[in-house]
Amino acid sequence: MADSLSHSDPTLYRTPAEAVAAPPEKLAYVVGFDRAARRPDALMTVDADPGSPSYGRVVNTARLPGLGDELHHFGWNACSSALAHACHSDPQRRFLLLPGLRSSRLHVFDTRPDPVRPRLVKVIEADELAAKAGYSRPHTLHCGPGGVFLSCLGGAYGAEGPGGVALLDHETFDVLRPWETDRGPQHLAYDVWWHLGHDIAVTSEWGTPAMVENGLDTELLLRRAYGHALHFWELGTGRHLQRVDLGDEHQMVLELRPAHDPEATWGFAGVVVSVADLSASVWLWHRDGPGFAVRKVITIPAEPAAPEDLPPALKPFGAVPPLVTDINLSVDDQWLYVSAWGTGELLQFDVSDPFHPRRTASVRLGGIARREPHPSDTDVPLSGGPQMLELSRDGRRVYVTNSLYGAWDDQFYPRGVEPWMAKLDADTGHGGLSADPRFFPHGDDFQGLRVHQTRLQGGDASSDSYCFR
Repeated sequence: MADSLSHSDPTLYRTPAEAVAAPPEKLAYVVGFDRAARRPDALMTVDADPGSPSYGRVVNTARLPGLGDELHHFGWNACSSALAHACHSDPQRRFLLLPGLRSSRLHVFDTRPDPVRPRLVKVIEADELAAKAGYSRPHTLHCGPGGVFLSCLGGAYGAEGPGGVALLDHETFDVLRPWETDRGPQHLAYDVWWHLGHDIAVTSEWGTPAMVENGLDTELLLRRAYGHALHFWELGTGRHLQRVDLGDEHQMVLELRPAHDPEATWGFAGVVVSVADLSASVWLWHRDGPGFAVRKVITIPAEPAAPEDLPPALKPFGAVPPLVTDINLSVDDQWLYVSAWGTGELLQFDVSDPFHPRRTASVRLGGIARREPHPSDTDVPLSGGPQMLELSRDGRRVYVTNSLYGAWDDQFYPRGVEPWMAKLDADTGHGGLSADPRFFPHGDDFQGLRVHQTRLQGGDASSDSYCFR
């Protein structure tokens, strides 16, 4: 693939190795939401420079203009893949796009001229997303060929589905159209990613808005009605190619993490729960002849617990499900991190051989039954657990936050979810994880807002795809 344009942004990297070698992040951006929807949600800036006097502290809070957005996933307007498709006149990793999962609004923040204090420069209303793309409940976005890809859970104007992907203009962020041209059997939506050099896109499945917005519906779960398949597409045309079913016992196929090597055709997908035994799992997709196949490569079992330590939904089972809600793959494709939000465990695996991951370390923080404290304050039990993960480009720092989704927080942690964010130092030689006692913003540091996803200044492991090896 030929390099199609020059660029002025040093945080757009030609290769994964170049990204790993670049200077480390000094800022982390985190979104927070008010569960009661009485105060505006916010984009917060956290100092991630260990040499700074404000290291580990929230140094700016930029509030949204409205109420009830429930900020969830968000992302950059441009990433390293822009070096191989001439959709930008001058690509720059500058703007942060923040979808409201409940409001269906999209907020655009400019991180220049002051990256500590991003400025709101545009709001795209729900009606534009509905009228031009036919979708609602925007969830995840990535910069890609032809525009910014915005995955959405719901259809327009209250329609439950199908969910899918809206395409946004790279520079104005106006909604252009739905990305799909031939949907095939796909109906449920969640994440979208790709193998850029092979013209292949991958999507996963959670549920329609009614299936997720009021918490986990145990009746639907036992009926095996949540998503349990991966879909493969022709990236350039939006044409459905293949549906691969993981088996309907494996409910909620969520995060997708393709290999960063642009020549690879494999990746990992996380599955929240098995209705057979409450375990969680990670699956590998890989090229198999003309199509793709999947195999389960990691299983994380449920943990027994006393009924008095369990929320009402789990008391009949006498166990805590791991609830794998996020996974993250290092830029060098060697280390996989898995968050078990239910048991409060963050796990590290060596995936040098992706078909045979090897567990190398784990750390406990929070958890439904254990409520493991942070090492900076061992007397305070934590609510929530490691949920959204973000990994630095060099793979040495893992940032975690503890809120999943408002209604699901309340269901699994009925005593409340006090916000916290932690940073763990990773051994990228032989494996290992340890919590940084100096980095633990929590509680009032976030002004009571629950925190979800993190993005890192200069890019991170889950927001970039690369075009050159």
